[in-house]
Amino acid sequence: MEEKHKRIEELRQLLNQYNYEYHVLDQPSVPDAEYDRMMNELLNLEEENPELKSDDSPTQRVGGPPLEGFQKVEHRVPMLSLGNAFGEEDLKDFDRRVRDRIGENFSYVCELKIDGLAVSLIYEDGGLVRGATRGDGTVGEDITQNLKTIPAIPLRLRENVSMEVRGEAYMPKPSFMKLNEVREKNEQDLFANPRNAAAGSLRQLDPKIAASRNLSIFVYGVGTVDGREISSHSNGLDFLKELGFKTNPEWKRCNTIDDVIDFIGGWSEKRPDLSYEIDGIVVKVDALNQQEELGFTAKSPRWAIAYKFPAEEVVTQLRDIELNVGRTGVVTPTAVLEPVLVAGTTVQRASLHNEDLIREKDIKIGDYVVIKKAGDIIPEVVSVLEERRTGDEKAFSMPEQCPECESDLVRLDEEVALRCINPKCPAQLREGLIHFVSRNAMNIDGLGERVITQLFREELIHDVADIYQLTHGQLIELERMGEKSVSNLLEAIRVSKDNSLEKLLFGLGIRHVGAKAARTLAQQFGSMESLVQASIEDLEAINEVGQKMADSVVRYFQNEEVHELIDELKDAGVNMIYKGPKPVSIEEIDSVFAGKTVVLTGKLEQLSRGEAKKKLEELGAKVTGSVSKSTDLVIAGEDAGSKLEKAESLGIDVWSENRFVEELNE
Repeated sequence: MEEKHKRIEELRQLLNQYNYEYHVLDQPSVPDAEYDRMMNELLNLEEENPELKSDDSPTQRVGGPPLEGFQKVEHRVPMLSLGNAFGEEDLKDFDRRVRDRIGENFSYVCELKIDGLAVSLIYEDGGLVRGATRGDGTVGEDITQNLKTIPAIPLRLRENVSMEVRGEAYMPKPSFMKLNEVREKNEQDLFANPRNAAAGSLRQLDPKIAASRNLSIFVYGVGTVDGREISSHSNGLDFLKELGFKTNPEWKRCNTIDDVIDFIGGWSEKRPDLSYEIDGIVVKVDALNQQEELGFTAKSPRWAIAYKFPAEEVVTQLRDIELNVGRTGVVTPTAVLEPVLVAGTTVQRASLHNEDLIREKDIKIGDYVVIKKAGDIIPEVVSVLEERRTGDEKAFSMPEQCPECESDLVRLDEEVALRCINPKCPAQLREGLIHFVSRNAMNIDGLGERVITQLFREELIHDVADIYQLTHGQLIELERMGEKSVSNLLEAIRVSKDNSLEKLLFGLGIRHVGAKAARTLAQQFGSMESLVQASIEDLEAINEVGQKMADSVVRYFQNEEVHELIDELKDAGVNMIYKGPKPVSIEEIDSVFAGKTVVLTGKLEQLSRGEAKKKLEELGAKVTGSVSKSTDLVIAGEDAGSKLEKAESLGIDVWSENRFVEELNE
């Protein structure tokens, strides 16, 4: 037994060293075949001697049995997101704010911003005990078993230190290409980009799937560490490297913001040559005592900022223009493109918004066009390359009839958009059904776009009332619907019947009535019956309801088909009563904010903008986005700009955030 134990320890040490050389240093010292032979020997020895197994053995990387689910875990130190910079001016503003607080004697560290999944790793006495996703920054998910499959994550450190570290797990470009090639052969959906592939791999319940995906990691920071003093971020990076972590070597200490800008410019050009995706540069004040002095806002540290690369622009051919009919009847033209990679994602379609935009940009079918992603998310046609036209391009004009039901299209209220106003239009009905079951409406889990489309195609549902007549026998016949899925879906439908009235109102898709307006109407009228009987004057008497919304609501409830629909929903047991807190009149609110028009400006530190707005509205204030003569109060946070200047010029009362919070506490 002693001999076997000695051999197991010897194999573990050798395999850990070979693993470090291959995945961290990128300097393999033995052939793959030799590594595999030794790994198999260790696997066999541990299988024969289970009492000698260890959590930090290299064999733990192959992936254990599937998990039942991920547990929520709270981070010891919150993983806050960084503020963003999109150009030189944003960087210089950041630099000015830093200098205003800590003076001139400091330096920055610039690092590549890896486009992956942020994770936290916890080690106790040198051994990995837990790994978690960032989650909402405070609470993440325990994905320890999946993270153990990443060879670049040490299962045991070179010192027996207890610490928490942060890193970015990612999928290298070659691994991403290979994965999608395999998925294409197997007729599976392709991953859009390496970031999605990495995140999807680490959230698999079967660790063997994560193990097969060839993921890696760069560790970029120390969260907490016991018994070790670290004076700067750059010292922390050196310490992490000494412990055996894989850190990104492409970082630089910069003394001025101009040096930072030069570093960014260099990597903007070299970015395509990397074997992994980056989407920007992270800039941090180096000294930790200065980071502490700068502190945090409610959402992000004041000592760091993330520079985001400008949207990548590429050229491709516009092959066709398709028309889509939305829930409200708006007909939207969509460009069908020759597939092209933009900012790490394959783009095949881009919205053209309306006919006026097509004319303004002189877009023709067959044109070569410049494509970019607005905010690195939404594909957009920027311009046409007229010099590449051959004469075979075709001009496009919007049709006069709906592409779905052939009803005449109209323009309402001098809108740019063309609409189909046929209430029986199948496209509108289908989109309306998808909206009705969505999270902010009736929130029927399991009844997503795919299932709605199936039900609609099979003519099992025609309007939203039909959802509540669905049976087990109808659902079990649908493709990809098993016994458990059907049972869960029917339960979700049943539960949705008890929703408060505002959920139903929003789900009905009344024009100009969003989620907030639906809640206001439900609060004021209390029941569907009262709202149906409301006049335009009744509606306009409500502070937040304007003429357009009032007209739209009255016109909607004048439709006989709507009355029939509501009766069907009522007969199915769908709640028609408001269940939330009762509205309070301004006169009843004992608050200095009651009846006041308030503007929030600048960066708030103690509350988010949304939290401040909600509290003000609860106390009877009307919160608007611009300063005018009707504004009663401006609450100014850090770096307040033109709104503060205008308020001062108009003599409007201005409060600091501290005064605002003191008033809330009282």
